[in-house]
Amino acid sequence: MTSTSTHDIVSLDAVALSQRIHAREISCVEVMNAYLAQIDRLNPTVNAIVAMQDRDAVLALANERDAQLSRGESLGPLHGFPQAPKDILPVAGMVTTKGSPIYAGETSQVDAVVFERARKAGAIFIGRTNSPEFGLGGHTYNPVYGTTRNAFDPSRSAGGSSGGAAVSVALRMLPCADGSDMMGSLRTPAAFNNVFGFRTTPGCVPYAPSDDVFFQQFSVAGPIARTIPDLGLLLSVQAGFDTRAPLSRRSDNPAAFVDSLERATHDTRDTRIGWLGDLNGHLPTEAGLMDTYASALRHFESAGCIVEPARIDFDFDVLWDAWMDLRSLTFSGTNAPLYRDAARRKLLKPEAIWEIERGLKLSGEDVSRAVRARAAWYQAINALFDRFDYLVMPSAQVFPFDAALDWPHVVADREMDTYHRWMETVVPATMASLPALSAPAGFGPNGLPAGLQIIGPTQDDLGVLQIGLAYDRASGYSSVRSPLLG
Repeated sequence: MTSTSTHDIVSLDAVALSQRIHAREISCVEVMNAYLAQIDRLNPTVNAIVAMQDRDAVLALANERDAQLSRGESLGPLHGFPQAPKDILPVAGMVTTKGSPIYAGETSQVDAVVFERARKAGAIFIGRTNSPEFGLGGHTYNPVYGTTRNAFDPSRSAGGSSGGAAVSVALRMLPCADGSDMMGSLRTPAAFNNVFGFRTTPGCVPYAPSDDVFFQQFSVAGPIARTIPDLGLLLSVQAGFDTRAPLSRRSDNPAAFVDSLERATHDTRDTRIGWLGDLNGHLPTEAGLMDTYASALRHFESAGCIVEPARIDFDFDVLWDAWMDLRSLTFSGTNAPLYRDAARRKLLKPEAIWEIERGLKLSGEDVSRAVRARAAWYQAINALFDRFDYLVMPSAQVFPFDAALDWPHVVADREMDTYHRWMETVVPATMASLPALSAPAGFGPNGLPAGLQIIGPTQDDLGVLQIGLAYDRASGYSSVRSPLLG
């Protein structure tokens, strides 16, 4: 085993890192020291990883992982990987604040399934990645840990709610990271930080334990990574059936996300891509963004795909209203007890109070109307897959904005009437329960990153990653490094 520098170790993709650990070309202790040094160097600037664990304790675990390998024992593909679970779902023995002072200091007693699987695959938890309060909004800031800053320009937003995870991966403070996505929480920060974020199909990755394992279908867990094979590596650990999540899928083969990513050239050639753009002018976008997307689309063509405009004749205001009602219903159902407690209500941010109050006012008829609108939307977008293999649209309607803002209040001279209206572009995939990959789409005239969503047909998670890999190889955008890396 030869000594390898910090730079060399953290520059490795996750797949290569796993291979070199298992070949015992680098030790788990070396890996841990390298990543801790990278965190020491860059995290003070961006505040992406919070609640750091005791250094001696994590190094002891890394030493234990080396001892296991010396005996021929591997826990799995994440053996010796430093990981920092997003501070939304519980991790046994670690504080889970959800970005709220209500939960500051509370230690969880159980692992969410996605973290239980990461542990079993050999990951070592070194801290948590930062998230906005309750994961609300596409900008990562909260009163517990503060603001997470963009990996390419620390004066700008990291996106959210998986902002800490995306920045940690972009700056090589983690080899890959978990995130979750209800309204773009994997996709927006991926776009803002020039990495990949994958919103999986509900049921691909078990979302449990939870008080509701049947009705809740919006929030999903998934991976963030610098390459598609790295996404596949982490997803192969996260995915698969679990009895605690009855809507998870028995039919999935998680190993396929590693073993079957490659597509033959003839499979990519003539793949039909439908460009949804700004939904027939419905979505306002920041100046320069659509030109950036137009340049990115050409790389699908150079990969052999056929790109054509796609149009959906649907009332997008009806879709938005249905989304708002179902979102508020879900959030208020979980968090109304906090609102009814006067002392705790004072600690809730205004957006949380607004969501809860909206949800509490909904009638059964309101909910039924929203459910029917969602079903009609699914049929409308699903019909496009008779003509196209995949759909593409913006991951974000703005470039990374000033980190001092709460959220963009105006986009292209249009007032945003809610705290999340500027993120409307991520709603179509969520409301249709379709897999959606945010892939790097280059940089705008301001030098800031952009991202494109690649949306697949129902449950075609693997296919989305496969076409995403072909696009990435053609574009090369993901190889662009942050200037903070030096």
